[in-house]
Amino acid sequence: MQSKDGMSKGLHYRWVVWGIMVLVYMVVFFHRLAAGVVRSDLVDSFGLSGAAFGTLASLYFYAYMIMQIPVGLLVDSLGARITVSVGIFIAGIGALLFGSAPTTFVLFSGRFFVGIGVATVFVSILKVQSKWFREREFATVSGMTSLIGNGGGLLAQTPLAWAVALLTWRNTFLAIGIFSIFLAVACYLLIRNTPQDLGFPPINEVDISNSDVLKKEIEKKESLKEGFKQVLRVRRLWPVILFFALNQGASLSFTSAWGVAFMESVYALPTSVASSYIAIILVGLMLGSLFSGWFSDKVGRRRWPMFLLVSLNIATWGILVFYNGGHPPIWLLKPLYFVMGVSTTAYVMSWALARELAPSRFTGIAISLMNTGCFLSIGLFTTLIGKILDRYAGILDSIPLFQRALLPCFVAVVLSFICIFFIPETKCINIYEKNCAG
Repeated sequence: MQSKDGMSKGLHYRWVVWGIMVLVYMVVFFHRLAAGVVRSDLVDSFGLSGAAFGTLASLYFYAYMIMQIPVGLLVDSLGARITVSVGIFIAGIGALLFGSAPTTFVLFSGRFFVGIGVATVFVSILKVQSKWFREREFATVSGMTSLIGNGGGLLAQTPLAWAVALLTWRNTFLAIGIFSIFLAVACYLLIRNTPQDLGFPPINEVDISNSDVLKKEIEKKESLKEGFKQVLRVRRLWPVILFFALNQGASLSFTSAWGVAFMESVYALPTSVASSYIAIILVGLMLGSLFSGWFSDKVGRRRWPMFLLVSLNIATWGILVFYNGGHPPIWLLKPLYFVMGVSTTAYVMSWALARELAPSRFTGIAISLMNTGCFLSIGLFTTLIGKILDRYAGILDSIPLFQRALLPCFVAVVLSFICIFFIPETKCINIYEKNCAG
């Protein structure tokens, strides 16, 4: 009876843990996408070129990438609670530096510190989900995480443009820095790594099955170094890593840095209107991530939902880059961007696959490897687009200029489709543990 009561309390409290972490994840997405909206303000204040702005925007992703392996090790050793609390505090300091920057060096440093700090959040969320939720709930909850997290991206579009117009870009980033520090305190007070930390019984099936003394003793003797080696040796995980890197490199370099500039240059829209178009991608992404995770769990498959979504994504990028010479009619863009956002959400299955192809106790390391490749890709694509724009700015008009700059994104999405052929079907269970048990 006491065990049932403890389980009931754990099932309720997990939403508190998940809720505060998802609120922090909204801040992550805000910072990820905010640079594109304040591009004009930063260019005016610091005289940045296209390549320099691309470097500034990509610093977030490079910092995020650098931190992924350390974050995976920290989450699997210190736990998500300490890792995310310290991380979001550092991000808050970075936002304060960014907002008060007197020089480009301080501006770039602030952006880098933001990336370092927020890099701790996502792996921590998935680690917490792996302890507080059941196996077949994982992709659904991951979709919910993406849905709400992308709400932060929406705030970094038209609402951010309004806030900047009202408060200036500096005061806006100072405010988000103070809010981030407040969240760091809330994380430390409310988050717990596992249900057992509060005296509740384990919720996840793998934790329940691994609860006998012998297995616990074996796990204690395994070092994180050995865990890292184990994950690296999972060959079937590498196509997932490459898929994630290519697919998200194309998507996030556009939505985070260059989408607003594309709308301003090609369609001559003001920043507030241009950002409202890019926000439609995020709306599609929010709704699609919730549905795609739920649907994949429901049908018990990962691969064919990924094939379906990436096929649609290829079509949307093809229309954006090639239709009418890279200048689709503006009336087409809203439905096109919505479908682009929905079809980008095959990455939700990637998160689940990372957990189902690697040892369950090293989930943090597996997801960190995925994120390392992903954010390296986003940083490279963001910088590459800026360099292409600078290289051909005096040669091509805005329409063919952006067509050339966005062509690598189309190629990346096509290559991500090919990667799916090399990804095994897990049927929503951890096949690594199953094969070891067999």
